[in-house]
Amino acid sequence: MTVESTAARKPRRSAGSKTGTTRTTAQSADAPAADASATAAKRTTTKRAAAVKKPAAKPATETVTAGADPDLVQLLTPAGERVKNAAYDPYVAALTPEDLRGLYRDMVLTRRFDAEATALQRQGELGLWASLLGQEAAQIGSGRATRPDDYVFPTYREHGVAWCRDVDPTNLLGMFRGVNNGGWDPNSNNFHLYTIVIGSQTLHATGYAMGVAKDGADSAVIAYFGDGASSQGDVAESFTFASVYNAPVVFFCQNNQWAISEPTERQTRVPLYQRAQGYGFPGVRVDGNDVLAVLAVTKWALERARSGEGPTLVEAFTYRMGDHTTSDDASRYRHDDERVAWEAKDPIARLRAYLESSNHAEEGFFAELEAESESLGRRVREAVRAMPDPDPLAMFEHTYADGHALVDEERAQFAAYQASFTDVEGA
Repeated sequence: MTVESTAARKPRRSAGSKTGTTRTTAQSADAPAADASATAAKRTTTKRAAAVKKPAAKPATETVTAGADPDLVQLLTPAGERVKNAAYDPYVAALTPEDLRGLYRDMVLTRRFDAEATALQRQGELGLWASLLGQEAAQIGSGRATRPDDYVFPTYREHGVAWCRDVDPTNLLGMFRGVNNGGWDPNSNNFHLYTIVIGSQTLHATGYAMGVAKDGADSAVIAYFGDGASSQGDVAESFTFASVYNAPVVFFCQNNQWAISEPTERQTRVPLYQRAQGYGFPGVRVDGNDVLAVLAVTKWALERARSGEGPTLVEAFTYRMGDHTTSDDASRYRHDDERVAWEAKDPIARLRAYLESSNHAEEGFFAELEAESESLGRRVREAVRAMPDPDPLAMFEHTYADGHALVDEERAQFAAYQASFTDVEGA
């Protein structure tokens, strides 16, 4: 598990490192045509042989802004202007104005829910909360790309994906309030419980995907993780197994630039999506603040998986606008100018600009959505405060699927211990 040091850190003053990327001269994998092929594999082998004879002292690099990066898939600019992309336009060509308004609604309501949960934690109603602020497009775009029979393995920040999978948002709060160990049946929505241990869900997803393949199903699996988790051995092992067994899984990395207080540049020497090349499957970097691009790229990757073409790594290049969790203070290690630079790329403002310029939404729509947002906030507050304390014996209920003699014994001992206390209420 990743643990943040309590030692004070000197803040980094480099907004450019957040709005730009360091790109090596390695082959780009930003389009469907970048799927691995026998010819490409042979070419790579030849290059590696040459590299052994004459190793380069240091890979050539160039710094480019995110908007100009040719490796970045983008369909909507930060100003809300539509960008044509021959490879990915077909995956969003069928979207209607109603669909676009639906994506906007998803992001607005997810952000409102997230803000309400953060406020509830500050008021002492929740023990902890991991905000998704700024990552709405990455989650809504990828979540809406899934089919009902696909299976999702989240971390602990995928509130927008949960929304897309029809998980009641109030169910997400039980674990953070300490009244349950999850709050929903994973098989009801094909949405696994939140995973707190960093990176382990990628192994779960890969194993599940291998089972899907053996069952002959045409569904796919998607695993979410962050840039920090990409440094975990679990993720590397998942990549190996998924590649070797051609598992129908999409690895969706939300690169929000910070693994708690460690920037991405201290996690990797190459862009994250390029790591997939070493495992023999394609990687794509997509503008994580562009909901249309995320939707298109994830649809493509999921279709690859379902058709038996194996895994894909999607790196959603986005930004964590808030603290890592409510126990973190991001001001200790990053400056406000970084956030300001990324606020100009806000995913919700971007889609609204496109809706308005394309005459796909009128003012009445936004007003109604604001009212719905307020209603959601009230419902969340009321639901959290009404959550009952859990039955102390409930923790023994689901340890084993068919029961266990030792667990039964421990349950009886704990029940007797609880009964030994005298009720002194009112005394």
